[in-house]
Amino acid sequence: MSGKADKIEKIISRLRERIADGQFYEAQQQTRVVAARYTKASNWDAAIDILYNVAQALLKAGQGGSGGDLCILLVDVYKQAELKPDSTSRGRLLTCLRLFQSEEPTRKKYIGEAIGWSSKFGEYPAGDPEIHHVAGSLYAEEHETYEAERHLLLGTRDSPEVLIRMEYQWYKEDEAHTAPLYASRAVLPYLLVANVRAANACFQYFTSALKEDNKGLAVQEMESSSANVPIFPSLPLLNFLGLLLLAVQRGSPDLFRQLHTKYASHIAETEWAEPLEMIAEMYFGIQRPRQSNPLMDMMGSLFGGGAGGAGGAGARKPPVRRVEAPAAEGLD
Repeated sequence: MSGKADKIEKIISRLRERIADGQFYEAQQQTRVVAARYTKASNWDAAIDILYNVAQALLKAGQGGSGGDLCILLVDVYKQAELKPDSTSRGRLLTCLRLFQSEEPTRKKYIGEAIGWSSKFGEYPAGDPEIHHVAGSLYAEEHETYEAERHLLLGTRDSPEVLIRMEYQWYKEDEAHTAPLYASRAVLPYLLVANVRAANACFQYFTSALKEDNKGLAVQEMESSSANVPIFPSLPLLNFLGLLLLAVQRGSPDLFRQLHTKYASHIAETEWAEPLEMIAEMYFGIQRPRQSNPLMDMMGSLFGGGAGGAGGAGARKPPVRRVEAPAAEGLD
């Protein structure tokens, strides 16, 4: 085995030397040829090792197009090998992802391919949460808001804080009265993907930051047995979001109807109608009119097109299942 490993290491070293000499195209093409040979022989480890190492070298040399091409080929080898997502296979992809320059066009395709692979061979139908989290975090740092949203919503336990920090910073560039609209960009989608804990965490972060940054803002605390909900007299839609989260915990259809009626005139000024119909069915068992768009298409049209590609236009929406929300644990 050591002889084979030495041979692979020599191939990688030779290709790295070409990159160091500025022969980027030659290194990329030779890597493709060698990797194809090992792939044809079903020597997956060798093909992966070569592609992974040379792709990194090209990306570090600022050759995003050539490096990105090999990264996409690496995912293709994963698929042919029917490799499952684990810390090693995922780690290689994330290491490469972090090396891309933000303006490199192949990065978006690579992210899509990586998520597609993890969806097909992993346990998460929407793709591996860690890949979503890293991709979303990179987009958030680059202020690519719509791309960040669509990935962070499907990410890890660390994703809600990244998402809501981004939304809050974005809100600070807008008028004060728009606060509820930015908070809703995290709260409502997290409810739609049945992540009540994340929806609560986002609301808590946003309202805490709002109070901290606006000492003169009038606010009252509404105490209940399971949570304290801040009430802002000047921001009725933000109050609605907080009370909606409380109603979700209780699961009472009558409570939801009362809440919706009370804030109906304010809700009419937003584009929340569709998500609220879905939330009403998911958490309160209130039937909504049948619609043909997939969930993520709806989210895309609602929140600015960021998630439009997540579900094909001809896809059929699965029936919405009633979600039993956790108790106050989601508010920790």
